[in-house]
Amino acid sequence: VKVKIPFGNKYLDAIFSVPEKQPTYGVILTHGAGGDMNFPHLVSLAAYLASRGVLCLRFTCKGLNIAYRTKAFKTVVEYLKLSDDYKLLGVFLAGRSMGSRAAASVIRQLSQDDDDDFIQGLVCLSYPLHRPKLQSKLRDEDLLFIRCPVLFVSGSADEMCEKQLLEDVASKMKAPKTIHWIDKANHGMAVKGRTTDDVMEEINAQVFSWLRDNTELQHK
Repeated sequence: VKVKIPFGNKYLDAIFSVPEKQPTYGVILTHGAGGDMNFPHLVSLAAYLASRGVLCLRFTCKGLNIAYRTKAFKTVVEYLKLSDDYKLLGVFLAGRSMGSRAAASVIRQLSQDDDDDFIQGLVCLSYPLHRPKLQSKLRDEDLLFIRCPVLFVSGSADEMCEKQLLEDVASKMKAPKTIHWIDKANHGMAVKGRTTDDVMEEINAQVFSWLRDNTELQHK
């Protein structure tokens, strides 16, 4: 289901992947610095989750300014929260690369605003912890303030997220967190000798089982 979400004097393009049964939980998903909501990994994950009873709303927000992206993400959260079509118990915010930074930033802001438990957790796909070869400047400020459960899915050869550095940050986080390493994957989740579909199947299954562990989703 395609929708346009009002954002300032513009609209954000978004697509709902709707399960057959009435969903109780949803995931809001967005893309990295390049691309849009039709990035193949996002399409694959949305279809996988919807087929297992989780509503997925993915949206496009162009713009490389993290504050702008965060504002857009917040608008989408409010939109889904107030939706008459889908009455959800809670949502998980998810993003790929820069999208996951925006998601983390939204959760930090909203947790400071009120004690609302609509947001259940955060899924970070290829979280860009640092720029390539710039390991000294970590983008970890939002992560350290988050309290809800967090899942990181990262490639062990990600040039923007050195394995040891993410594990160090995770150890300082107050939130319950899980890291799933995709062996030998780079920032784009490409692995020599494995097909994209094969890697996506691993990621999708990992995300879903973590969601299930962190909600009341019954085993299908």
